[in-house]
Amino acid sequence: MSVKHAWTGALVAVVVFLGSAALLNPLCLALAPVAVIPMVVYPYGKRFTNFPQAILGLAQAMGPVGGWLAITGEWSWDAVLLGLAVGIWIGGFDLIYACQDVETDREIGVMSVPARFGIPAAIWGARVCHFLTMSLLIWYAVATEAGGFFWVGLMIVAGAFVYEHSIVRPHDLSRLNRAFFSVNGFIGIALFVCALLDLLVRGLTV
Repeated sequence: MSVKHAWTGALVAVVVFLGSAALLNPLCLALAPVAVIPMVVYPYGKRFTNFPQAILGLAQAMGPVGGWLAITGEWSWDAVLLGLAVGIWIGGFDLIYACQDVETDREIGVMSVPARFGIPAAIWGARVCHFLTMSLLIWYAVATEAGGFFWVGLMIVAGAFVYEHSIVRPHDLSRLNRAFFSVNGFIGIALFVCALLDLLVRGLTV
């Protein structure tokens, strides 16, 4: 793909995104540029900051908030809690993933937490991120008066986080792909299924 093709595709995507937001409701259209900014900035993040995962997390946090706004057309701090949980979760496991590129990043001058502060710091940063993720998910569950199935989902997620961080250590990255792909894929599916069951059992609408 040429640079010209990439720019053309990006501009088309932005136009479609803004047009879709306009078709949803006025609030989605008004806030759409806020969602676009971190998505545009993130690919360049490793050129100017040691914390590109923070930009990635911010971009991903927009998803749950945007979904909420699309359905209800109203602002919700509960959605912000969920968005922050998702963003910090993804930023955390991207810290783990970045550890496998540390030597290449240093060699070519790409900036990242592992390249600047070392793999142990990145692993501990991921652990802190996932602790914050669990805290925010619990806060969200309390704020929204979630039912039993959602709490079961949170227990599953907590167990998966413990497992993830037990198989990835600063001096042993041999199971990094299992932690990054398998465990985090399982976390997303498990929490979704439990949240859906919770809504169905309690007869609630979104």
